[in-house]
Amino acid sequence: MTSTARYRRLITAGCLVSTALLSAVSVVLQPDFGDTTDQRLALIGDAGRAATVSAVTFVLAQLPFLGAVLGLGHLLRDRAPRLANLAPTVAVIGGFGHAVFGGAMLLTVSMASQPGPRAPYIAALDDFESSPAFVFAAMGLLGTVLGILLLAAGLWRAKVGPRWVPLALVGFVVVEFAGTALSTWASPVSVALYLAAFAALTATVRTTPDQVWETGTVRPLVHTDS
Repeated sequence: MTSTARYRRLITAGCLVSTALLSAVSVVLQPDFGDTTDQRLALIGDAGRAATVSAVTFVLAQLPFLGAVLGLGHLLRDRAPRLANLAPTVAVIGGFGHAVFGGAMLLTVSMASQPGPRAPYIAALDDFESSPAFVFAAMGLLGTVLGILLLAAGLWRAKVGPRWVPLALVGFVVVEFAGTALSTWASPVSVALYLAAFAALTATVRTTPDQVWETGTVRPLVHTDS
């Protein structure tokens, strides 16, 4: 059980670090999207490689994000059992939605880099964004926002990690998903809050004892003759 517990702890810590770094790179390099599809394609095309790296790191960040929230849910299971189940579930839905939407982002970057008229690409993107498939974008946004807020509540209730971490996570959600429309300083501030919170949680995970990551002994199946 000790080796299994250490594996869980190591994977959770690694996922926290990977999620924070990949997400930070994605936000820092993300170009302005403008107000229209035409402007978005033009701005992404002007950004060049930075836009590509931003989209790729956004997609890559979703996989360790799943491991991070599941691992943190494991830490909450004793003192906040309901939130330990609910927060990771909602966050996983958000990560899945973002991963699907990330595929559309990669396609948009590819369209923006193509020479010639953009009218066909504009029409294709407008059709996609008005189709039921765009529900994945809403799933990613709502699932991630609610998942992080529920996770912050669970960390606060279970007293896992420094007490300022849940507040930093709430601040990140407010600044990243509301403040970016009001100020150019919102993105760097949100990145700083995200990195600080995940760094502190990584340190917390790394210092927890093996017993915290154990789930008990699995009982062997017993076969009886009828």
